[in-house]
Amino acid sequence: MSRGGTRSRIALIHALAHSVAPINEAMARDWPEAARMNLLDDSLSADLAAGEGLDAAMHDRFERLAQYAVDCGSEAILFTSSAFGPCIEQVARKHAAIPVLKPNEAMISDAVRLGLQIGLIATFAPTLQSMPGEFPAGTQLECVLAEGALAALNQGDAQRHDALIAQAAMQARRRGCGVIALAQFSMARALVRVAAETGLPVLTTVDSAVRALKGRLAQL
Repeated sequence: MSRGGTRSRIALIHALAHSVAPINEAMARDWPEAARMNLLDDSLSADLAAGEGLDAAMHDRFERLAQYAVDCGSEAILFTSSAFGPCIEQVARKHAAIPVLKPNEAMISDAVRLGLQIGLIATFAPTLQSMPGEFPAGTQLECVLAEGALAALNQGDAQRHDALIAQAAMQARRRGCGVIALAQFSMARALVRVAAETGLPVLTTVDSAVRALKGRLAQL
């Protein structure tokens, strides 16, 4: 989509450095006509992991990031870190004139539509505290933390990162899950391995989010 002969600017706001590459790769592949604006503040995830919580100060930080993106001409905002749902919802209310997406909402819709028990896999523990509440009431959900996977990725061991995610997905399968949902953008790289080892359909926040955001802008 373009307006006035220029490409639509999409703001991608990251709280984890590992989320930057997966979404940019997906957009280059599936939505090359969009102009991407990347904003990274990895202190957000560090502060959340340290226990600061989604308090008023954290909400204010998200609002300021979003306002900056809007001031720079962004026509839509996609947040790529899944542990900050309430902060993103507040931004969406404030900027209701443009699409503002949480990283996981499109994938949640895709997963629920399948009608199967969902194995929700994460590598960042706070994600499994905030994200389950975003699923519709009554959703059959099995949450599994791929312990050590994020640390492996931080240390440059991508293969171990993917292997630990696949192990967590296998736990979910043994517990009766019929679909695997990878909760974080940084996990998208593990899709092929998880699908091969579990034999189950695997959804990523990256692919679902790009489809949803592209569709919303096309409707404006």
